[in-house]
Amino acid sequence: MPKRQVLLVSGDSADGGPQAPVGSVAEVIEHFARFNTAPQDPANAVGSGGIALLYGPGMLVEVPAFSDEVAQVMVTMTDQDFAFPVLVRCCRGAGWRMLDPESGRSFG
Repeated sequence: MPKRQVLLVSGDSADGGPQAPVGSVAEVIEHFARFNTAPQDPANAVGSGGIALLYGPGMLVEVPAFSDEVAQVMVTMTDQDFAFPVLVRCCRGAGWRMLDPESGRSFG
């Protein structure tokens, strides 16, 4: 099965204005932890490239840590059968949406 990438973005936007952030880096990492998704080394969650890599069921999650607020999160699903249901629950719990970067379609 091919890998599929989706962006996680905030479900809120002020009347077509700029997209609201999904949260702080710590909040995003904490939220994903509820869904068995976490960095390999919690003490050094943010790597030297400024991105926190989280590993979960059938997915790799990239959280940019360049600023205090995270605008979007990139998820690479290596096994959609495992990852997609987890992502749906994760998004519903946080008020996020999934965005397909290839088609621009939003779902979840």
